[in-house]
Amino acid sequence: MSRHTLSVLVENKPGVLARVAGLFSRRGFNIDSLAVGPTERDEISRMTIVVNVEDLPLDQVIKQLDKLVEVIKIVELKGSAAVNRELLLVKVSATHESRAHVLDAVQLFRAKVVDVAPDAVTIQATGNSDKLADLLTILGPFGIRELVQSGMVAIGRGSDSLTATEVTTTKETNTHG
Repeated sequence: MSRHTLSVLVENKPGVLARVAGLFSRRGFNIDSLAVGPTERDEISRMTIVVNVEDLPLDQVIKQLDKLVEVIKIVELKGSAAVNRELLLVKVSATHESRAHVLDAVQLFRAKVVDVAPDAVTIQATGNSDKLADLLTILGPFGIRELVQSGMVAIGRGSDSLTATEVTTTKETNTHG
């Protein structure tokens, strides 16, 4: 499996997310994770897309994305050159007898309890997908009642910024990391 993380600047307009997701779907690419949010500039949104390109080269994905009018800039964020995180909210059964053990797991993973009920706790954790999977493995025996996990968000390390240069609607395509 060949997974790549793309940071894509797009115009902040209705329908852009649907067009990007549709492009991947039509081309038969699997999106493992997709997160979209605002940037420091109101007119620009940032998509973090983790894509699985088993059979097709990454260049083809980038070329297809670059054809979309609303796409401004594409950068591949590679390995240690980027910081990436996901957010997990998980509601775990916590009886009087098990609550201390659940709280120990919360501390061990530097997570936070964000809600407490008589028979459950809701935990917030951030980290890479491996860390969150390990936390869920530890919490599983207590009884996971509900969970939601965000897609990955990522940003390049160092002082360089994807939007530091003047970003206009003219296209810039980079695949560095």
